[in-house]
Amino acid sequence: MEAKDLTKVAPRSAKEIMGGYAILARAIDKCRATIAGTANGYNFDCPVDNMLFEFKGIDGEAFKTKASEGASDADLLAFINENGTPKTDEEIAEWSAKAMKTDYHNHSDAGKKAWFDGECTRLNLDPEKTFLFDYLDEDDRVSY
Repeated sequence: MEAKDLTKVAPRSAKEIMGGYAILARAIDKCRATIAGTANGYNFDCPVDNMLFEFKGIDGEAFKTKASEGASDADLLAFINENGTPKTDEEIAEWSAKAMKTDYHNHSDAGKKAWFDGECTRLNLDPEKTFLFDYLDEDDRVSY
């Protein structure tokens, strides 16, 4: 599969649902760009990607190895479904809905809260009303 050049376009939104999973499409784009050397500062296997990988009990490096074999989106979805901790469609949907509402403004880690609030201020977003994926989408939008 051809990697997106993240120096020219943003990765897909973490809100895009692929096979029931939030984050997966974005993780795929960042993974392929990392392999191709076109990640442009986007980090694969980052805390956001790890929300998905930890939910499924999958290692980011194993996912990257599969992607480096030229795996399609469908192949990588199958990899996620067939590896790690088995999840029902209901568990996946519940997890994705919860992930969409990830709230760093009220995070227990003061450092993450401070970072998020500062980033929201930079983008003229209200940190009290902004979820993490909304911030990512806005940051992508202003970057391109």
